[in-house]
Amino acid sequence: MWNLIKYSFLTKIRNRSIVFWPLIFPFILTTVMYFSIGQMEESDFETVNVAVVAENAGGSEAEEAFLTWLEMMEESSDMIHIEQMEEDEALDRLEKGQIDGIFYNGETPALTVGRNGLPESILQIVLENYIEGRKTLEDVAAVSPEKLKDAVFAMEDYTDSVEQVTLGGKTTNGNVQFFYALLGMACLYGCFIGYGSAMELQAYLTPLAARRCAGPSNRLHVILSETLVSFVLHFVNMMILLAYMKYVLRLEFSGSYAEMLPALFLGSMIGVTMGMFITSIGKMGEGMKVGVMVGVSMAMSFCAGLMNADIKNIIDRSAPLLNRINPAALISDALYCINVYDAPARYAQDILILGVMCVLLTGGTYLIIRRERYGSI
Repeated sequence: MWNLIKYSFLTKIRNRSIVFWPLIFPFILTTVMYFSIGQMEESDFETVNVAVVAENAGGSEAEEAFLTWLEMMEESSDMIHIEQMEEDEALDRLEKGQIDGIFYNGETPALTVGRNGLPESILQIVLENYIEGRKTLEDVAAVSPEKLKDAVFAMEDYTDSVEQVTLGGKTTNGNVQFFYALLGMACLYGCFIGYGSAMELQAYLTPLAARRCAGPSNRLHVILSETLVSFVLHFVNMMILLAYMKYVLRLEFSGSYAEMLPALFLGSMIGVTMGMFITSIGKMGEGMKVGVMVGVSMAMSFCAGLMNADIKNIIDRSAPLLNRINPAALISDALYCINVYDAPARYAQDILILGVMCVLLTGGTYLIIRRERYGSI
């Protein structure tokens, strides 16, 4: 038995396809995704350019206050960039698209824009905030003049204190869900290791498998050694990939490393046994079987949100059963439960379904391979 395990391990690590697709390819894809979307913030806006046109030549106290407020905003952030100019020049530049809007600075400031869009919406919010703030100060001055100074200081110290969090209090990053789905895909890519094992267990597939089936080794020992080596090898792959994401790339995985291992443990087993199961069915050629494995793996990864984050949510709303039997979606969801949601019951459900899938795939593969008989080899 130990000799079977030893030589099975040596055979697999020397197989380039087994090393590349389950281990090296997910590393490459993870690195590419990290540098392309992993560091993107969900609210990266370009500076909004706006002109300020004075309605009166002298400039009243209210006009000076609005201009001062805009200059303070420009200095404190990169949200807007203001330029004072005459109305004719401002309208010309607005028409050419060189600025996003025009503030008319009078007793009551007004805004003119050339189209509808995000920059124009930002300028509208800026104007509304100023008008509301000025009205608040006027009300304070009328009711409690002695508190006017405190109110001004409070408005000057205003900062954005809104943060996107879950009900459990953990911060969320919309981009990290792609990496949860990527881990699900990497688990399913264990099918390439399972494919190599199944190819060496069925006499009609390869000459090596024919020699092994004709040898004196116990068939059950051969099957168990192949399955065990394939699973352990792929689980080590997944542990390395998770460590790379969490400790090298420092992705937003707030859960502990150990908490995420059970989902990857079962996911690795599903990937390996899925490859063995598909390879064991029928007498299709090698190319056809590899095509089926790639198609199934990518379809499941797509439904788990690897290419489009909204797909998983759409499927959860319209066809929830589909993601309940999709191992990639279950792995992604289990990682969500650990790192984002505070949902131990849902996590336990995901793990239970993954465990049942492992048992079914392992049992099915064993029955198919063990019952085969050959008239001649």
